[in-house]
Amino acid sequence: MTILSATELKKVYGSGENEVHALAGVDLAVKKGEFVAIVGTSGSGKSTLLHMLGGLDRPTGGSVTVDGKDIFTLKDEALTIFRRRKIGFVFQSYNLVPVLNVYENIVLPVQLDGGSIDKEYVDNIIETLGLESKLDNLPNNLSGGQQQRVAIARALASKPAIILADEPTGNLDSRTSQDVLGLLKITSEKYHQTMVMITHNEEIAQLADRIIRIEDGQIVNGEKETADN
Repeated sequence: MTILSATELKKVYGSGENEVHALAGVDLAVKKGEFVAIVGTSGSGKSTLLHMLGGLDRPTGGSVTVDGKDIFTLKDEALTIFRRRKIGFVFQSYNLVPVLNVYENIVLPVQLDGGSIDKEYVDNIIETLGLESKLDNLPNNLSGGQQQRVAIARALASKPAIILADEPTGNLDSRTSQDVLGLLKITSEKYHQTMVMITHNEEIAQLADRIIRIEDGQIVNGEKETADN
């Protein structure tokens, strides 16, 4: 079952001589429960693509369907609510709220949506990510790896259909990167999450079920199924 798809997705910045085609007609389909890595060099369009897939920016043309909904038919407020309920984000810069402790950061998306916290589920995530002893800490008292674990827990807390990870290990050393990526893979399997991760790191991409390459705003040949599929 396809849970995330893009059709003829285009994004143009500027106009005239300054026109830049960040995405030039991308077609993409991700199955439910799949862990996909999108790889490409700096400027290839991979971050733009992730932002479009997550509804953080609107395309110049084309469509994105998330869990059966064409998201760009929604007005801004409705799109914000849909995104909060259906998509979890993990960013390179963590994006934690500095005045909130670890637990408050984790449950923030659920509270913003006015939902009730599934304590057993959240506690299970916290245990899986090894954060039990850090719940009262503020983000600035945590290492980079610990902050990224909190960001992963926050992304999972609202039980989204899809997790989108934007260079989630970009600020981490190689050993911590492997730990965090291992946890991402474990949590995606444990909670049956669909995950799309962008990275420029080929070694990290090998952890995914499937690798998709993007160059100059287009998906190129070289899409690769791992031995697991």
